[in-house]
Amino acid sequence: MKMNNKLLAQMRAATRNLLHRPPVDTSKVIEDALKNASAMTQAAQAQMRNLSQLHTGSQPAQAPDMHDMLAELSRGLGNNLGSGLGSGAAANEPAPLLPGSFSDGSFSNAAGTRAYKLYVPSTYSAGKPAALVVMLHGCTQDPDDFAKGTQMNVLAEEMGCLVVYPAQSRQANASRCWNWFNNVDQQRDQGEPSIIAGITRTLMQEYAVDPSQVYVAGLSAGGAMATIMGTLYPDLYAAVGVHSGLPFASAHDLPSALAAMKGDFRRRHQPGRPIPIIVFHGDQDKTVHPANGDELVAPARDSAEAMAVEPGRVPNGHAYTRTTHKRADGRVHAEHWLIHGAGHAWSGGSAHGSYTDGKGPDASREMMRFFRTQK
Repeated sequence: MKMNNKLLAQMRAATRNLLHRPPVDTSKVIEDALKNASAMTQAAQAQMRNLSQLHTGSQPAQAPDMHDMLAELSRGLGNNLGSGLGSGAAANEPAPLLPGSFSDGSFSNAAGTRAYKLYVPSTYSAGKPAALVVMLHGCTQDPDDFAKGTQMNVLAEEMGCLVVYPAQSRQANASRCWNWFNNVDQQRDQGEPSIIAGITRTLMQEYAVDPSQVYVAGLSAGGAMATIMGTLYPDLYAAVGVHSGLPFASAHDLPSALAAMKGDFRRRHQPGRPIPIIVFHGDQDKTVHPANGDELVAPARDSAEAMAVEPGRVPNGHAYTRTTHKRADGRVHAEHWLIHGAGHAWSGGSAHGSYTDGKGPDASREMMRFFRTQK
């Protein structure tokens, strides 16, 4: 099927119109595109991809497919979604200057190559093993953006831990989403899990890292991948932090990923014992349904000896409900923070980064507190 000039003109006009409209619900855009995709031939998809490349000014690394097309559409239409939820004044203030080092690195194995950025606090000493936190960004983000938004480097300087931010590549996903919905990326020592684990192990060899204090956390697609990492590598990660993410292997392709984001996910048995986990989710999240947060803590809840529900409110900020699940020894094995009125954004984050909500509670600080109880 050839796309005639009239149709191309209509598509260009629609694109210009959408780009000048307010931020939209990205998941709805992807869903609508998916419904219409079956009517398109591969040639039509390629031409849509080429139009997108004209807009971005980049060249495709490989022949376009359905995953690339929808991811690129999502990125182009939703690149402002969730950003700037903090105050405008805060966004205009300079980001804090930290005395530690924030350097670039890269790791390669048979599954591919990924860059990363590593923050080493000024207090780091090779003679004193430190904790290591692996932070997995969300779609359209990168390590610098994620570090600014979560302010995890500030906490690293305060608490003396290392923080690494693996970077998803545009070649692997046009929107820089971790591919949590691909079967190969849900397997130990395969795909993206093998790369993230490789980065972790490399830093454990190069720096003085306490192997009992290695943690992984992420936002949205990064949160879904953090769950995968904690599930597949319980010998490597002592605990997991998930913000606005999804359960382990809750999808196996793009259509099931869209369903999972709406709360209709497949329930797959998680290998091994329940992982120590802390979960944050806004009850007004329109991108990843809050039911995913409930499901994330379900394995720990089912094996818990005690549960406690604690309501709270941040002064001049969000109300929340914190639910904890304890083991027989009294230790909290899982926490679920449901943030009332919050959407798809990192709770307590800085307006210097995207997908943040400064009304709290402070997810970064609470994750670090929880991690330190699990060593």
